[in-house]
Amino acid sequence: MKTIPLNRSIKAGLVLIAVTLLISEAFSQDPNFLIFLAFGQSNMEGNARPEAKDLTGVSERFLMLPAVNWPDGSRTKGVWTTAVPPTCRNGTGLNPGDYFGRTLVDSLPAPFKIGIINVSVAGTAIDIFDKKNYQSYINGAESWLRDIANQYGGNPYARLVEMAKKAQEDGVIRGFLMHQGETDAYTNTWAGKVKTVYNNLISDLNLDASKIPLLVGDLLSPSANIQKLPNTLQNCYVISSSGLRGADQWHFTAESYREFGKRYAIKMLEILREQGLTEVKCDRKFNSSNTGFVLNNVEFRNGKASVSFEIPHNAFVSLKAYSLNGKLIADLAAENYSQGRHVLQLNQKVKQAGVFIITMKSDYFSAARKMALADR
Repeated sequence: MKTIPLNRSIKAGLVLIAVTLLISEAFSQDPNFLIFLAFGQSNMEGNARPEAKDLTGVSERFLMLPAVNWPDGSRTKGVWTTAVPPTCRNGTGLNPGDYFGRTLVDSLPAPFKIGIINVSVAGTAIDIFDKKNYQSYINGAESWLRDIANQYGGNPYARLVEMAKKAQEDGVIRGFLMHQGETDAYTNTWAGKVKTVYNNLISDLNLDASKIPLLVGDLLSPSANIQKLPNTLQNCYVISSSGLRGADQWHFTAESYREFGKRYAIKMLEILREQGLTEVKCDRKFNSSNTGFVLNNVEFRNGKASVSFEIPHNAFVSLKAYSLNGKLIADLAAENYSQGRHVLQLNQKVKQAGVFIITMKSDYFSAARKMALADR
């Protein structure tokens, strides 16, 4: 058989096709597919057995990218699947990421999707996520911890980055979720090590640190070092564990994991809104979260507009008004208030007519309301 050489035009055509395919693939990222990386120790793995209500009703818009293969073949490393718990590894339990994702999906309209990647190791110090020093830490660890690390190829940090890069082919990373510190948050070096892990992730994934928040959950017994972490790391937010119940000395109950996940999500929704994602639904069911904090609807009486809020104890309260495109219009309040109901007049603060979003922050609580003011 005679071999027919390709002429130059055919070769050029093939090159054009190849380049076109590469360009098409490069732009296949879905900007509405919001991806979050979760890491930590046993509470982020999930220590509570999922209940029946946790295993049903998970939206197809909430996905997980397994970092390991499931032994029974039901889930494959690196293949997106609906985020029915467990979302870390086979044999783990309910964790804050589960209801973080559910709450975001409930609060964001289609076509937004949420993806989560969870690489966590029970009992570990933050050192296991240090890409330079992880090996010496693992070498000195107990055999059961080494066994967990081996499920991630012996390097949990590298597996997290590997899965994150794969996820970036499909969507956009918007934040990191961490719950870690029972083992070592009390040490003076912990905060600096967390900062190193964060900076490495930002660098290795080619992300913009100003746009990628780190949400860190406090421990069952609150930690002063965790609460001070934002002093060391910019774009870091601590999620309160106040009022959550423990199954033992270290771990949360299933109900508390659900509430904890919602708290992570409320903070993330606030951040997304501030970043300009304006299609965040403001649903009253996230305005109280059974905490006693309430932001009420705007009221109009005698040509004057007001907004009221309720707090269950003395607390610092911040209220702001934003335009629909996320621009700050007015600081409505930023001071300590006593327990009870308070009313703020809006006419003196908001000088222009239009549709606005009013946000309220206090402790771990966050809420928002739409309002419209006509010309006066």
